[in-house]
Amino acid sequence: MHRTAAEHAATGCTCDDANTARARPGAGIVNEFPTRDTSVVARTPPHPVAGTYPIDGGTAELAPDPVAGGWLLTINGTHSSHIHPDPTLLDFEYLRQMAAVIEDRHDTGSRLRVLHLGAAACALPRCLASRFPDARQVAVEIDAELARLVREWFDLPRAPLLRIRVGDARAVTTSLQPATREIVVRDAFVGDRAPRHLTTREFASAVHDVLVPGGLYLANCGDGRRLEEARTELATIASVFENVMVVADPAMLKGRRTGNVVLAGSDGPLTASAALVRRLLSDPLPARVVDGPEARAFGSGVRHDVHSGTDAGVHIETDG
Repeated sequence: MHRTAAEHAATGCTCDDANTARARPGAGIVNEFPTRDTSVVARTPPHPVAGTYPIDGGTAELAPDPVAGGWLLTINGTHSSHIHPDPTLLDFEYLRQMAAVIEDRHDTGSRLRVLHLGAAACALPRCLASRFPDARQVAVEIDAELARLVREWFDLPRAPLLRIRVGDARAVTTSLQPATREIVVRDAFVGDRAPRHLTTREFASAVHDVLVPGGLYLANCGDGRRLEEARTELATIASVFENVMVVADPAMLKGRRTGNVVLAGSDGPLTASAALVRRLLSDPLPARVVDGPEARAFGSGVRHDVHSGTDAGVHIETDG
């Protein structure tokens, strides 16, 4: 999703919101990256080089950001990730919102197990590794060449702190053992929307199975002014999880712009603490939290897998 004029003004940045790793239905699990070829990787420190690079899914462009600092990764013409020299500085507001929710729920000493569905340049995993040094994270990226390049460019934590696994997000999720993750983050995109097979009730159920009791599911939802996608996705998540939450800036929630909405689900308590509210309001792009019955009322329609026909593999129930 693209950053708005309000975000430009608030942060002084010229880049857009992230559209991260692409995913496609039906793709099998491939390899985990990086391989253990120490002959090259171990002797070559990460070093970003500006330029345009062919990747499996098209073209990646890496360029320095003269305003915010760091590096901006663009995939097929869409701004995808921003990496700052300080891993705790996240340029995209929805990533700051996700980090705020996670840090509000967990102490920095927590040995979190986090699954990221959509990796790109791994800005959020890199941030969480800094904030939670004992965390163990897996980032799933469907584009093998992109996964190789970001390891080459950036100072990402190495395994076992962070593994980049090449494969389809849904296929990887369904392959994991139940109750093995405290947090699952979905930040995968095709264009300006999440892949449909990652937005259904059946997929949310697979995420629920992977989470420990009371675990947290966070999803980045790109949407337009009518918020139709966010409402459907929230209702879908709410059909699986006991509690839901919505985080976005007020203009987005009022339908005044296009952008990103952070959706959250958990069977544990999921309410905005006073500290979380203060942190989100003090952000360069202040955000609002909607929780409890108001969050459930935000949802409309539940999306399901469709196993036959031509309706892009999904079906939406409109009874709320």
